[in-house]
This record gives sequence, structure tokens and C-alpha cells, in this order.
Amino acid sequence: MDNLEFKKFPIGKFQDPTKISDQDIDKHITTLTEFPSKLKNLVGNWTNEQLDTQYRESGWTVRQLVNHLADSHMNSYIRFKLALTENNPTVKPWDQTQWAELQDSFNMDIKPALQILKGLHKRWVFELKSLTNREFESTFHHPEQHRNITLRESLAFYAWHCNHHFAHIQNLKAEHNW
Repeated sequence: MDNLEFKKFPIGKFQDPTKISDQDIDKHITTLTEFPSKLKNLVGNWTNEQLDTQYRESGWTVRQLVNHLADSHMNSYIRFKLALTENNPTVKPWDQTQWAELQDSFNMDIKPALQILKGLHKRWVFELKSLTNREFESTFHHPEQHRNITLRESLAFYAWHCNHHFAHIQNLKAEHNW
């Protein structure tokens, strides 16, 4: 893997698992549980200069990444709730690149995004821990991917998503000796 590819995918690209066990679910829920505090501990005291540093050339800044995480996880949480309350709802895609260019992602302090992640993950994990195996098989239809996605699959992706972006920031910190 070349350096640019490593900077884009420091933990590798998401591999859609063929089987997700109950132990995998527990591990993914633990990732979601721990993520907001891990992220806050990593970037909570960074300067504006650090937050406005791109994690890779032509990539987002750390500020944009943190705000992207709040945006993305809010969208996912809503998709979970829709799948639990409707029969295979079609979800609305969103343009994460354009969202990251809006002023609240590009210029705003990260504290509100960290607060969103803390509260959102608390609610999300509470709901996840109450789900039955049958409920984890609930689906939503993703029109851009042209397929139905189970909550089990979506949970695996969002655990990866946490670790993926955390690694971006952690690698930047190591690269700059911060």
C-alpha cells in the first residue's frame, strides 16, 4: 500500500462481513460506546492551527473530520430508527463532501460536534443494547448502493467508520509529533 492509500485508509477499506456474530455486535457496540470520549481525549485541547490541518494532502481538516463524524453518525442513527419503525424504508443519501464544505463544518469550534457525538452515541448504544437478533436483521434500502442493508451490517460499518477517522487524526498527530 502506498503512502497516499495508507493516509486515505489507515486501517484498510471497509470489508463488508459475510457473517456478523453476537460477539462482533458486542465489540462494535463497545466501539460506539468508547468513541466520543476517545475522540475528545485526542483532539479536545488542540489549537485552531492543529484543527485546521489536513490529515492528508487534498483531504479534510481535523475540524471538518470531527464535524463530519457528527453529521454522519446523526444520519446513521436516524436510519437505524427508520429501519426499526418502518418496513425496509428507502433512506435519503447525503453529499458528505458538500456538507463538509458548509461553514459549520469548516469554521466552527468542534465542541458542539463533540457534544453531539457524546449524546448521540449514548442514545444509539442504549437502543442497540436493547435490540433482539431479529431486530438487527431489520433493513433499510440505500438507493445509491442499490441494496438493502441490515442494521447488523450498518453497525459493523459505523464501528469501522469510528476507527477509520480516529486513525486519520491519530496518524496526523504522530506525523507532527503533537
